[in-house]
Amino acid sequence: QVQLVESGGGSVQAGGSLRLSCAASGRTFNSYAMGWFRQALGKEREFVAAINTWGGSTYYADFVKGRFTISRDNAKNTVALQMNSLKPEDTAVYYCAALKGNIWTHIPFGSWGQGTQVTVSS
Repeated sequence: QVQLVESGGGSVQAGGSLRLSCAASGRTFNSYAMGWFRQALGKEREFVAAINTWGGSTYYADFVKGRFTISRDNAKNTVALQMNSLKPEDTAVYYCAALKGNIWTHIPFGSWGQGTQVTVSS
């Protein structure tokens, strides 16, 4: 099972950028598609972005297309989320997860990490 630790969150003004990182333990990291999810206060967790096992295919929620970029480094067991042109509505706790199946179904499995807080002020 892959264990995950997210980092890189913080507070920025609207229009700013942040880069989130997810460090994974376990020798099977490159066997899994990976995804980022987020949960705003009082709302359900939602899908943000996904990347396949070798990094050649990505998939994004409509509300982040053109602003966020997901990437992975299998040699370092990490997944990153570059977030540009941030909006106040992007404020949430962000989580990474290993995925069942493919990036288009983006079904997370296993335990969630502690997440990293992103706060965007107007």
